[in-house]
Amino acid sequence: MNSCLYECQIVHARFSPRPHRFLYRIFFFAVDLDELAALDRRLPPFSVNRANLYSFRERDYLPTGEPLHHAGPAAPSHRLSKIENPNLKSRVVAYLGERGVDLTGGRVLLVTLPRVFGYLFNPVSFYFCYDRHGTPVASLAEVTNTFKEMKPYFLGPDSLQLLARNSRRSVGGEAVFRLRTPKHFYVSPYSDVDVAFDFTLRPPNGKLSLQIDDYVGAERKLATTLAGTRRELTFARLAWFTLKYPLITLRIIGLIHWHAFLLWLKRVPWFPKAARAADQRDLYRPHASLARSAPHPSAAEQSPPTLARIHVQPTDAA
Repeated sequence: MNSCLYECQIVHARFSPRPHRFLYRIFFFAVDLDELAALDRRLPPFSVNRANLYSFRERDYLPTGEPLHHAGPAAPSHRLSKIENPNLKSRVVAYLGERGVDLTGGRVLLVTLPRVFGYLFNPVSFYFCYDRHGTPVASLAEVTNTFKEMKPYFLGPDSLQLLARNSRRSVGGEAVFRLRTPKHFYVSPYSDVDVAFDFTLRPPNGKLSLQIDDYVGAERKLATTLAGTRRELTFARLAWFTLKYPLITLRIIGLIHWHAFLLWLKRVPWFPKAARAADQRDLYRPHASLARSAPHPSAAEQSPPTLARIHVQPTDAA
């Protein structure tokens, strides 16, 4: 099967205004969307669209049938039509088709975490899309913040680079998707919403190698790298990872808040989510705070955050 697991190491390094770095280990599912039914049959602890230890619910991903908040000119799916198909593969194919990528006869590999005992939290999921010949043609990075807002970033054929076979950078093969784009999304109270995401996504094979950096102008503020090794998706391997990485989605959300607290102790400047509501755009499932007026800039200085008010993502928590 194309579906597999990746045992990974994630490193976050913040460079300014205060250095902060941490590392943790995790595992991801890499699910071929054409194999969902087979995985449901073959893996007792894994189910599709129903409750289980690991539950993959298609509605948790790419909700293109829902309203898009502050849709801009780069959102053709909501200028032309809404994609309401409950089948995730069909939504991905339609989403790419509206952006000029024909995925007919191709496949989609989704690197993600399903629900664990019903609890879902995916800081970022990665879709790698291949044409009928098996050539990578596009990628999506679907970022979710702790307010459950979701924003997909499209890396199309124009972002695809081919590296030399003997290049040290070609960890995941010759192809790599590269894109630097304004974030326009509230991911962390310690990073502004208009910094740029810089994506370096290599289509996975025996290795998984992904990187997302934050840039302010030419200065790199934050580096996040994810590197892993392919493991077969079997009942025995999944049982072992369940013991080795228990309650992985809860662990992730706990780490997020812990490192947010450490950054607060380091007096890293922060701002509330409502401060720049108008600059948070092209996202799904908007939080109620986006409908409220933005507070005066000095409000954050006058009222320091408590841990309960800090919401961050692993991609920006370092």
